[in-house]
Amino acid sequence: MSHELLVTILVFAPLLGAAIAGLSGRRIGNIPSQAVTTGLLFLSCALSWTTFFGVAMGDWPDFTVKLLPFINVGDFQSAWSIRIDTLSSVMLIVVTSVSSLVHLYSWGYMSEDDSRPRFFAYLSLFTFAMLALVTAADFMQLFFGWEGVGLASYLLIGFWYKKPTASAAAIKAFVVNRVGDFGFALGIMTVFWMFGSIEFAEIFPQAQSWDGKTWAFLGYSLSALDLACFLLFIGAMGKSAQFFLHTWLPDAMEGPTPVSALIHAATMVTAGVYMVCLLSPMFEYAEGAKTIVTVVGAVTALFAATVGLAQNDIKRVIAYSTCSQLGYMFFAAGVGAYQAAMFHLFTHAFFKALLFLGAGSVIHGMHHEQDMRKMGGLWKYLPFTYAVMTIGTLAITGVGLPNLHLGFAGFYSKDAIIEASWAAGLHNPAAQFAFIISLLAAGLTSFYSWRLAFMTFHGTPKWKHDDHAHAAAQGHDDHASAAQLETHDEPLADAHADDDHGHGHDHKPHESPFPMLIPLGLLAIGAIAAGFAFAESFIGHHQEEFWNGSVFNAATNHILHEMHNAPTWVLWAPLVVTVTGFAIAWFVYILREGMGARLAAQEGPLWRFLYNKWFFDELYDFVFVRGAKLLGDLFWKGGDQKLIDGLGPDGVSKASMLVGKGTGRLQTGYVYHYAFVMLLGIAGLLTYALFQFRG
Repeated sequence: MSHELLVTILVFAPLLGAAIAGLSGRRIGNIPSQAVTTGLLFLSCALSWTTFFGVAMGDWPDFTVKLLPFINVGDFQSAWSIRIDTLSSVMLIVVTSVSSLVHLYSWGYMSEDDSRPRFFAYLSLFTFAMLALVTAADFMQLFFGWEGVGLASYLLIGFWYKKPTASAAAIKAFVVNRVGDFGFALGIMTVFWMFGSIEFAEIFPQAQSWDGKTWAFLGYSLSALDLACFLLFIGAMGKSAQFFLHTWLPDAMEGPTPVSALIHAATMVTAGVYMVCLLSPMFEYAEGAKTIVTVVGAVTALFAATVGLAQNDIKRVIAYSTCSQLGYMFFAAGVGAYQAAMFHLFTHAFFKALLFLGAGSVIHGMHHEQDMRKMGGLWKYLPFTYAVMTIGTLAITGVGLPNLHLGFAGFYSKDAIIEASWAAGLHNPAAQFAFIISLLAAGLTSFYSWRLAFMTFHGTPKWKHDDHAHAAAQGHDDHASAAQLETHDEPLADAHADDDHGHGHDHKPHESPFPMLIPLGLLAIGAIAAGFAFAESFIGHHQEEFWNGSVFNAATNHILHEMHNAPTWVLWAPLVVTVTGFAIAWFVYILREGMGARLAAQEGPLWRFLYNKWFFDELYDFVFVRGAKLLGDLFWKGGDQKLIDGLGPDGVSKASMLVGKGTGRLQTGYVYHYAFVMLLGIAGLLTYALFQFRG
């Protein structure tokens, strides 16, 4: 099989699965729909790994497959193409590996849902859109994939459309991303104005020639590259939920848990990081834009980590963790360590998918309960889930020994970002800020990650039978069917727990079925070994041969070299803050169990500030939602009704009505009234004639 045919099948196999399940799912049934979509995803995954080893190991050259014309308008030329290099091949294995495991996991998780063909069709459509995005050879196809994952996320977040909160969350994600996409579209227009092309192969070689050139607007001179890169980064802020455009990400938890894993680990939210690394030939000469990326990424990392401290929904804690980790990736790219950003994206996909799917296993075993305050002591009942989530926690907190260069996946990638920000901070104030924030956020990450583990699996059990039986009716249901959500019936998983899990009438927590445990085991292996296995290739001494020019560093960028010369205290600082966060969590939630609940019950100003997510939703509601309504009322009631209609049609009709009423009073119908008026008229006429005669 030729390289071109292989990658074509790789990209379009999920689309074929989505079409079969989406258009014929009702006729062929649930199991065939699941089998087709999942089988094609595993085929795409196998071909992705084949492509990755072929390109990254040097056996295959970089190549582009041009399939058909896309848009041709004057000088604006776009062809549907599949661009394969090391960067895109890394994204291929991330997307297809996690997506295929999510498909398999969903066999067990969605087993009681009556809309499985639609669900699996949406999952495959999501994967196809992301594959189209990461293999794009120009901005037009990139934008197509960009909007495709936005559409698929809307469909998946609102999958249970009869659940009001799910529909609202889907709309919120769609609207917030449109804000970012507006900036992204302006960025593409700016690039076309600058380079006369939207093809990456034509743009990247010209990027350095625009260094120092400006664009005059309203008397101001702006750096052209800074402007283009900043506008493109606005799109990344929306898609990757960075500070100011982050509010949609936690609400996306209203979708089924497999959706959360797919969005947060491998697809939509990683698109922004990938785009910045892909456009490294432009960003390397846009210092102003890189500074903005660094600061926004660092602020996001800190903001999301602080909010995660006070959340009680198990999925929302992990969601804010994703937001924080994306901040790490962005400020790594902002300081010029694009390879470290991609390495963290790669390792993060494994342990974040593991944590989300593990949380889904907990929710499934707890009969759809998501509130960690109603859990505790689950390690005895969910031993496998407990083991793999502990591995995921060790990975995300970056546990490892710097002197031995041995640790879990997050140790290699997150510590590399911290070291890179330290190296860049030697001559960059923004990077110094990012370095300080990275250590603080690492400590907070350790605390809220172990808080989740301790509240869920340790301590005194706080669950009851009634909590399980009525979780769906009280809004905690995570994967009851749409019909159940509408009628508030008892969750099907409870009704069939006796048959599926062999507990008789025992409603104690139970381990998940086998199709859900297999992906957890495979992801746990990735969370353990992905860092150790690929560190040398991604950020080590052989990284130039590995990336083969797909990620660009300017001649003045020596971050990857300087980060390896970090002093001992920088190497050990992440472990110190991680252990500190663990110790505080152990003290609050294990040694002094109930202390955290007592602190929260006091509802102090700091707790309220963090619990309400820095009041961003309230602020946006006041400024934008109510502000837009007020502005609309002003134009509607003041401008349209009173001014335009008042002076226009309504005013004319009112004047006509008043004149009509006035003249109508003159028509009395009495002859003597008319005779009297005629007499007055004759008298007036005679008076006029008399005066005229005298004159």
